[in-house]
Amino acid sequence: MRFTGQSFFLIIIVSAIFISLLAGSCAQIGSPVGGPMDTLAPKLIRASPPNGSRNVKINKITLDFDEFIDVQDLQQNLLISPVQNRNPSVIANPKSITLKFRDTLLPNTTYTINFGNAVRDNNEANVYKNLSYVFSTGNTIDSLTLSGKVIMAETGTTDSTLIVMLYRNAADSTVLKKKPNYIAKVSADGNFSFDNLPPASFKIFALKDGDGGKTYNSKSEIFAFTDTEIIAGNNEPLTLYAYAEQKFIDPKTLFPVKKPADKKLRYAVNIQGRQDLLEPLEINFNNPLKETDSNKIYITDTLFRKVPGVRFSADSTAKKIFLTSKWKAGESLILLIEKDAAKDSTGNAVTKSDTVRFVTKKTEDYGKLTLRFNDLDLTGNPILQFLTQDVIKYSYPLSGKLWSDNMFTPGEYGIRILYDTDKNGKWTPGDYAKKLQPEIAVTIPQKLNVRADWDNEVEINL
Repeated sequence: MRFTGQSFFLIIIVSAIFISLLAGSCAQIGSPVGGPMDTLAPKLIRASPPNGSRNVKINKITLDFDEFIDVQDLQQNLLISPVQNRNPSVIANPKSITLKFRDTLLPNTTYTINFGNAVRDNNEANVYKNLSYVFSTGNTIDSLTLSGKVIMAETGTTDSTLIVMLYRNAADSTVLKKKPNYIAKVSADGNFSFDNLPPASFKIFALKDGDGGKTYNSKSEIFAFTDTEIIAGNNEPLTLYAYAEQKFIDPKTLFPVKKPADKKLRYAVNIQGRQDLLEPLEINFNNPLKETDSNKIYITDTLFRKVPGVRFSADSTAKKIFLTSKWKAGESLILLIEKDAAKDSTGNAVTKSDTVRFVTKKTEDYGKLTLRFNDLDLTGNPILQFLTQDVIKYSYPLSGKLWSDNMFTPGEYGIRILYDTDKNGKWTPGDYAKKLQPEIAVTIPQKLNVRADWDNEVEINL
């Protein structure tokens, strides 16, 4: 076959393109592809002495795993029962953990070592959950259990940062001075469990151990106790109600750094759209007030006639003034603040008179709310609490299992029932010195959504 110069040149170009495409295709085929992700936690393949050993005399334990491991947050996870006065030394090697006791082991005693979630594999951080190891210095392994739940008495919620402590043959004051015999952690749902306990009775406490001392040494610590000793092996779960006898006060709050007062006294009126029929009108000042003249701060109608029956008050910070009235629905009003109506501690005063026109809300801006309670214990003096962002917004004593309000502010609320046993209208904490348990609140899991201009009816099972 005969090729012209032009044909030969075309063949060369086509061949070059083909070779280029082939090279690109080969490069794609040859690219590395990762294998399946490792989702398995490390496995314990050997323990020395073996897990469950009896008559153990040595004070060193070694655990071997099937892959490289990483140990995280050991001090927060490691629990040893009975509790040691001195923490053991722990050495983590690539595929093993060695633990050496610094305290002398007690005779005829079952020891439980729980590593929590500290052990994970080195590559994908897959956690070996609740790794535990048991041995005995005597002839038998104790096998009794004790379990229960810790609930925050004031809120009815749970706190996973608490620990539960068992004391054997202890006086009431021991929890104030000494570490417990056994410790368990509280789970996210408030539950706790002790295994491998001896046949004995225990005093039981829960504690939020802020200083790590494992003792109840401050009335601002969250704490719980049972009224009687509990025998190990009792299959009925316990419930402890935790409280703080005194609120923790931050020194920064007790002695705050004082900021210099603004050189000009300013204020803002807290009316968001329309004045709430159920709330006072609120005026917020930037500096604490030293003097106020109630005759110069008042409310009128649109003809500037004073509205009768308006009550004037201030809060404890001296930065807020409240004007309380039996507001009429859909009414047009005027707030007047005259010159020199208020002065702060440095002598700054309201420099000019001001008028703020506003309208009150209408009745259809509110919803009708009816709640029906099942299994409500009326003998415990229940108080119905409505919460927004975990803060009590409204509170009402309950005299029956049906509660209703024809004008309730719309919105989403949490609901709580406080059993006000001392009838003082608020939650009362416990007192361990007097052996008084705290008052108990029950939080309703379901949220309440109140709609405006709507009959909102809800049935609640306690």
